[in-house]
Amino acid sequence: MSVSHIVTAKPEALDHLIEAAAAPVELLPLTKPQFEAWLTQATPAEAAWLAALDFSAQEGRHALLPTVEGRLGRVLLAVEDGSPDLWAFAGLPETLPAGDYVLAASTPPALAETLSLGWAVGGYRFSRYKSKEAPAPARLVWPEGVDRPSVIRSAAAVGFVRDLITTPAEDMGPADLEATARSLAHRYGADLTVTRGEQLLEQDYPAIHAVGRAAGRGREPRLIDLTWTGSESGPQVTLVGKGVCFDTGGLDLKSPANMKLMKKDMGGAAHVLGLAYLIMDAGLPLRLRLLVPAVENAVSGEAFRPLDVLPTRQGLTVEVGDTDAEGRLILCDALAEAGRERPDLLLDMATLTGAARVALGTELPALFCNDDELATAALTVSTQEADPLWRLPLHRPYKRFLDSKVADLSNIGSTGFGGAITAALFLERFVPEGAPWIHIDVMAWNTAGRPGRPEGGEAQGLRALYALIRETVRRGGWR
Repeated sequence: MSVSHIVTAKPEALDHLIEAAAAPVELLPLTKPQFEAWLTQATPAEAAWLAALDFSAQEGRHALLPTVEGRLGRVLLAVEDGSPDLWAFAGLPETLPAGDYVLAASTPPALAETLSLGWAVGGYRFSRYKSKEAPAPARLVWPEGVDRPSVIRSAAAVGFVRDLITTPAEDMGPADLEATARSLAHRYGADLTVTRGEQLLEQDYPAIHAVGRAAGRGREPRLIDLTWTGSESGPQVTLVGKGVCFDTGGLDLKSPANMKLMKKDMGGAAHVLGLAYLIMDAGLPLRLRLLVPAVENAVSGEAFRPLDVLPTRQGLTVEVGDTDAEGRLILCDALAEAGRERPDLLLDMATLTGAARVALGTELPALFCNDDELATAALTVSTQEADPLWRLPLHRPYKRFLDSKVADLSNIGSTGFGGAITAALFLERFVPEGAPWIHIDVMAWNTAGRPGRPEGGEAQGLRALYALIRETVRRGGWR
């Protein structure tokens, strides 16, 4: 089974960032005050041209300046004061005329790095199933002083996650997720253990087995377990990702409209695989464990049923109020196993609830956390990285909505309200008390294209969570 379209031998090969060019066009970033000062030195023709374009350095806009011979001579980029916005530059590879560009030597280093990352991410394309190649994006000469490995790593991780999510379920089933994890393990010298099919029952992962047992041959449920050591004495970070490779809803069948995007229901797994790539590629001094329960929630005579009572690895019994609330069922077994080691950080990611999308929209992942200091740190880096997260509460009184008359708890709330909160509270029942835990409820999909963010699978919160882990470890935290 080949996954070369997902984990390439060299994911850092970004052909739209280049070493040098014979005659590149200069990109000149200017804040509004800088533009006004520059305009005093501009030629009358340049000033008239910019006036005709109604260009006054409005944030996010750019202007093409022609030479007297009619060629493209320079591009002005309007940038904001303070922290530059990554996404203000991500559309440039597609919107600028094809050719080679170079940043002006006066560009501040922090701005050059942000622009480079925006350019790298903005050149992403998902072309696996296209018979005809699209025109090549504009190319940027690497600016001097930029941390190339960091830019390459971040851009590769975003593309990696997008590829996984956008790939159709026929080519991204449980076995394909396993192959992807195996490829990462091989590349970075990690250990990989996979528990499949009936082995799940033998090794006490009954909820994962129940959700995935209806899938056909070759698509059996499994638990993917990757471990990697960057430092024997480093903190333990455990990542758990929901890997529902396609969700029909099970016997509580989704409508066609609601089923259409369900290839993205493994978006949580894609994100934690991307995080694992970032951590291992950077060689962070920590101990990493990655757990991905990978299943297909299919319909057959083997499917689990509404009001079945499922055992779990934690020992709690769960009444199935809805077979379409399957993600939390597979996560509960994985979280119980993850918590057994009491990691210094336990982080799970999942495309878990429509309720989170109703509350926050599709572009803002919901963050739940049982530690206020940890939550504040996560929100701070999300702002710094232009990779937003928004905290929702673990409102304890809502735990009563998960009560079941016949089991320890139900997998759905008894009210139609607060669905994202009750889902997070369900997961928390399987996290050891006092263990630092973050749960991210993510859309993992761009419903419409924007500059640098095409319609399709999307990495949301990925860079923020990596920055949280990286900076905490650098400061000697979690120890």
